[in-house]
Amino acid sequence: MATPTTTVREERLPPEGAPKEVAPGVVRMQLPMNMPGLGHVNCYAIEDSKGVALIDPGVPSAPSWRALNKRLAEAGLPVERVHTVIVTHSHPDHYGAAQRLRRLTGAEIVTHENFKTYWDPHEEDDFVREVAVPGDYAAQLSAIEKALMKMAGREKNSPFDRPVPWGGPPPDNQWKERFKWRILPLLLSKVWQPPKPSRRVVDGNVIMLADREWHAVFTPGHTNDHLCLLDPTEGIFVSGDHLLPTITPHISGLTTQRRPLGDFFGSLERMHSFEGVKTVLPAHGFEFHDLPGRSDEIVEHHHGRLATLTRAAAEAPENELTVPQYSQHLFRPHAWGVMADSETFAHLEYLRQTGKATARPVDGELRYRIISD
Repeated sequence: MATPTTTVREERLPPEGAPKEVAPGVVRMQLPMNMPGLGHVNCYAIEDSKGVALIDPGVPSAPSWRALNKRLAEAGLPVERVHTVIVTHSHPDHYGAAQRLRRLTGAEIVTHENFKTYWDPHEEDDFVREVAVPGDYAAQLSAIEKALMKMAGREKNSPFDRPVPWGGPPPDNQWKERFKWRILPLLLSKVWQPPKPSRRVVDGNVIMLADREWHAVFTPGHTNDHLCLLDPTEGIFVSGDHLLPTITPHISGLTTQRRPLGDFFGSLERMHSFEGVKTVLPAHGFEFHDLPGRSDEIVEHHHGRLATLTRAAAEAPENELTVPQYSQHLFRPHAWGVMADSETFAHLEYLRQTGKATARPVDGELRYRIISD
């Protein structure tokens, strides 16, 4: 009896074994990573008369750094020749090695003007000693974190240590999560170095890569600092996480963006305005060729989610549910939690902002009522 086959989405595959030229003058190097749903990140190398530029140099880890150096050597591009690092957005699988490359080679770091990481350079720190009582893991970790921040010269800029806007405790109130996301990066400060951009660009700015003009394309939605690159000469579009071939990026409700899903829809609609694009190079997965078509597929996917929320409301008492209750209609049980709630919140806020839902606080939680057409 034949065993059923399961199709693995290409973004989840382990990194391919060798550098590959995927567009004129652009070499893809897939680097290892281990995050839910992702098996690699694409670092793109673009050689020119000055040396080489890299786009998204992987996660901040020793295995990724070794893989990057190995792939560069295999491509005949010594790491010492790296003169520019472009970071598409402020997630660690994209900026990981940027600051280390800057220190090693003096490379310029290019980001969008809104770029800001969880960990930012720190200039002054009014350190307050915190005394932890025995067994109080949260207080102990807080004291350790403050001491390490003082030593490493960093401050934190994160929505994850504040109560969630739809009602509930901070996402990283569990001590294991705090250790993973707040303490461990400080202990691994040799490789986990938040980048200091040396050039911040805005939509339409020109960046010279491969002795050709590449245009900065601001695409808010996945983050508020997401940057794509367009090479109109060769018809190349570097899409970062904005457009992925078989999955959609997380649209977070835990963000400084007031309209994350609305911004994302606007950024996707813009993809119809770029003519002559032959090759789209995503941050995960393989190259594809239909820029507007893939954009439309992602828009349709999110409209399907909005319809699911509307149906869930219609079946609920008084057409009203909390964010976690709605989230359980959008996601499978293994995905339930803060990340699922965050994306659900972004969708519910889009409905509220477009006049299709209302929200009211009840016992410390927001309850959304969706207005059926």
